[in-house]
Amino acid sequence: MPVVVTAALLPLLGGCLGREVSDPALDIPGKYRFAGNRPHAALPKLDWWRGFRSRELTVLMEEAQVANLDIAAAVARVVQADAQSRVIGAALLPAFDYDASATRARPPGGPTNAALRSAISASYELDFWGKNRAALRSSEQLAVASRYQREVVAITVLAAVATQYFLLLSSQDRLRLAQDNLRSASRVYNVIKERLDVGTASQLDIAQQESVVATQRAAIPVLEQAVQQNRNLLAVLVGRTPELANVRGGTMMALAIPRVTPGLPSELLTQRPDIREAEAQLASGDANVEAARAAFLPSIQLTGQGGVISNALRTLVSPEAAFYTLTAGLTQPIFDGGRLRGLLDLEQGRREERLQVYRQTVISAFADVENALVAVQQTAERERRQREVVESSRRAFDLSETRLREGTIDLVTLLNTQQTLFQAQDVLAQVRFARFQAIVSLFQALGGGWPASPEPVVRPAAIRAAG
Repeated sequence: MPVVVTAALLPLLGGCLGREVSDPALDIPGKYRFAGNRPHAALPKLDWWRGFRSRELTVLMEEAQVANLDIAAAVARVVQADAQSRVIGAALLPAFDYDASATRARPPGGPTNAALRSAISASYELDFWGKNRAALRSSEQLAVASRYQREVVAITVLAAVATQYFLLLSSQDRLRLAQDNLRSASRVYNVIKERLDVGTASQLDIAQQESVVATQRAAIPVLEQAVQQNRNLLAVLVGRTPELANVRGGTMMALAIPRVTPGLPSELLTQRPDIREAEAQLASGDANVEAARAAFLPSIQLTGQGGVISNALRTLVSPEAAFYTLTAGLTQPIFDGGRLRGLLDLEQGRREERLQVYRQTVISAFADVENALVAVQQTAERERRQREVVESSRRAFDLSETRLREGTIDLVTLLNTQQTLFQAQDVLAQVRFARFQAIVSLFQALGGGWPASPEPVVRPAAIRAAG
């Protein structure tokens, strides 16, 4: 009866074993909206951080690639995925076992009996329907995904190191500005005090300027704390304890502004490791669905055993001591309470989830690039305009301080120009950091550095370029 059922099911189930290939069905834009007319003029290099012309940043980035613990954990996950792939791939090969035993027994009142046995056993499942091959493909794709996930972690860490380093420089710049502003406010305070001594200033004037001096002095501990905390966070990113890290820092004004262009959107599919990871996860899901379909079909198992057995060592190698057994078995699921159907539905659901994750990853990648391009352009323009604000504020403050010494200006005007300059300088330091942060975000959005000759983009036909 089982043979008849199997024969009836084979034509029906055999048609379900086509290779599973998901269709992302995405339209890819022909170019970025904010990329300009020369998208390949300055593609990001593999060592993109050197474009900032900071030797210390380069050293930190190189140390992070070697010593960062998040990257080390990602490498360990690659090793695990490779090992899991070998475990699953073992089902495609025959298994051999060797068994040797020697027994000696004497029942009560009976003669002594001895038995020597040496045998080799073999078993092999015919992967006629491709179930094991599909499982192996799934695990291999997961191993590929783990490698791309390691690249995602590496890019995230490198972007974090660069951002944290720039944040340290920004904190140092703001601290120096606060100290300079404190000296300027103290200098003005001394001028007002001199005027008070000659009767041309009041105690109210002194109190107002004392408030300005106290405000600038109170800002310094906060900025000193920020400098130390940013330095400590940077040490963690390069795999060191804060006590063993020696990060000097400097000023953001001494860094270069690297130029970077994004290439074409279709090239992002090969450059962004998170897209490649999602693609490998999707391929793994396709293989899992194929394996779940194949589980409905018969399983053919071959087993064999051969060896020698004897009750005396001298006859163990004689022809009469040899034995062997060969067995072929076929197992066909008939009724399992819907377990196989449930497993198939489960894998199909997971595949659908991975398909939507892949689509979302691609769309989000394009949005990341567009947002970064806009941020780079707008922060550059904002820095240029903020520099104009600082320059005009400085001129106003210098003139006000000169007029104050001459006694031709009231203190309220001086206080206004003073506060305007202090605030404009601090904002400029923050805008400068935002510009560098936007550039780092663009490098990260583009998938880090690109090889000199990007590999050709080969994707399903459903992912097509939109004109």
